[in-house]
Amino acid sequence: MTVSAPAIAASIAELRARLTLLERAGNAGSSGAPGRRRDCGAGGNDEACALPSGHIALDASLPAGGWPLGALTELLGDATGIGELQLLIPALAQLAHAGRGIVWVAPPYLPYAPALAQRGLLPERLLIIRTTRPQESLWAIEQALRCPAMGAVLGWTAHIVDRSLRRLQLAAEAGGTLGILHRPAAAADEPSPAALRLRLRAAADGLALEVRKARGGRAGARLHLPRSSLARSSLEGRDAVVVHTSAGAGA
Repeated sequence: MTVSAPAIAASIAELRARLTLLERAGNAGSSGAPGRRRDCGAGGNDEACALPSGHIALDASLPAGGWPLGALTELLGDATGIGELQLLIPALAQLAHAGRGIVWVAPPYLPYAPALAQRGLLPERLLIIRTTRPQESLWAIEQALRCPAMGAVLGWTAHIVDRSLRRLQLAAEAGGTLGILHRPAAAADEPSPAALRLRLRAAADGLALEVRKARGGRAGARLHLPRSSLARSSLEGRDAVVVHTSAGAGA
């Protein structure tokens, strides 16, 4: 579903109502489902708070063996459609199959529903929030991270200050949520409270990753994920969830 935000007051009211309904549904569901670990965050057990990425080489390079739950992960890069979303699909599909919602805030392109469904992400598990101002995006990301019905929150931000990052990190800890921020490559030189920071670059036949920060582990690991491991569909190598039509707004 797509939430349009022509004015901030209307968008906040709309999102608050939707999150309230989803939170009630989440409270009635299984507490043991992936993405619903309330002990994840700064004080949680790292191994219990990781969600396998679906990529063996990546999990082997991460201290907890997967995407950190109850924390922020930053994907740093200047290009879109290089496989950055394909990288996330296996984990997002796990969360969706467990009944958790997946929130997209201000994506640069509208996700392509048929490709998502083909990879196990049914449209009814997705909430797409289109914003017109950076403040709206940050508010929406924070509220979604705190909602226990959400398994993952993906946000696209052109610029964000340290104070706002810390608010988002605290929100992720409160909700036990997988928080993914897509940020420009230049942000890699800025401090961040995120538990994991990955620098992404397009490679000749796949995606090149560098671990810039990994809480509880050593940074500096470099790995290459071939396109065959990223795109297991018949979409002619195209990123399965980018393109189709522009979202028309960003943070």
